[in-house]
Amino acid sequence: MEKINDLSTPCFILDPKELERSVRGFQEALNSKFGNSIVGYSVKTNSVPFCLKCAGKLGAYAEVVSSDEYELALACGFSKGNIIYNGPLKSKETFIDAILHGAIVNIETKRELSWLKELPHDKKYNVGLRVNINISHVSPEDADGENDNSRFGFSDETEELKDALSFIKQIDNVELAGLHIHRTTHSRSVRFYKKSIEYACQTIKKYGLSINYLDVGGGFFGIFPNKPTYQQYSDAFYEVLSKFEMQNLCVIVEPGNALVASCFSFISEVIDVKHVEKELWFITTNGSRNDIDPFFKKSTYLCETVDYNKNRDIAKEQIVSGCTCLEYDRMHTLKDKPLLSVGDRIVYNNVGAYTMCLSPMFIRYIPNIYVKNEDSFELIREKWTAQEHIVKNKFK
Repeated sequence: MEKINDLSTPCFILDPKELERSVRGFQEALNSKFGNSIVGYSVKTNSVPFCLKCAGKLGAYAEVVSSDEYELALACGFSKGNIIYNGPLKSKETFIDAILHGAIVNIETKRELSWLKELPHDKKYNVGLRVNINISHVSPEDADGENDNSRFGFSDETEELKDALSFIKQIDNVELAGLHIHRTTHSRSVRFYKKSIEYACQTIKKYGLSINYLDVGGGFFGIFPNKPTYQQYSDAFYEVLSKFEMQNLCVIVEPGNALVASCFSFISEVIDVKHVEKELWFITTNGSRNDIDPFFKKSTYLCETVDYNKNRDIAKEQIVSGCTCLEYDRMHTLKDKPLLSVGDRIVYNNVGAYTMCLSPMFIRYIPNIYVKNEDSFELIREKWTAQEHIVKNKFK
């Protein structure tokens, strides 16, 4: 059996069974309450093609937010009818193509509204519209600061939502099929989703809308103990929609972190140990904080050291650092633990969300990705070398 110590580091490891558990788990929770629902795989959260293909085989849609991601989803086998198209970076060509072929397209910008006039007049087309959600107004308990507003969607606190709805209504061959209400809170509480869905229902009633779906967006837990589960979220959706007699709507979710965080680990290797003060050592690894925390917000990590001899001197303080030349490339601190040495390996768990999409091409290019099989590891993405980096560059 190929072991972790045999793998070339730094590298990511994907557990496809964990990805399957997450996708199926959310879909089953929705199925328990709704006759029609969709789990959308958030491509921006993790765009590794192997993951996209796995999610598609499990029945998930691809949720994309740019023309590049739209093309990637198609290349990974998604039909156009199984794509949810969000975000402000749609191109006109892919926007129109998606609508023509039955994708779920949620309008984000005013230019997209104008593009609707370029659709052929041979039949009617469905679109969705994103509603602006100010968390401070909709669910103050979940707000981050005094005014947790959003730059996304059309606001009902001004005339923009009303104007957008009127614009769509005036186009004879276009119908409003759904609303998109995605916002993310740090709390990820069930309470927030109940209140945001209630806000959406009130908006539907206010404007007398006849729609087919409500796209709740993402930002869920569901992978950690003592946190809300997929079932609890689904139950909350149903509770609010039933109150407004809208439980027959197709409910769409776009979980990112909840699907892919737990199915990836990252392995780095100790390449140097420096004793810089009386009771302080700096441990340099060939990984980087960019690999496991691209937002540089985490204060702790789910990590472990693999197969090293613990019969060593105890170090008062070890600061585990990355391979870059940045002084702040520091991951975590070990207190009163056996002193690490060159060759030791550190595994960081639950690092599948945004890490591979946001890691920069800084000093060291993108690393290997392995899939964990029953008794071996399969390399599914080779690390980039200088040759991959320059392949589309021109120089003399």
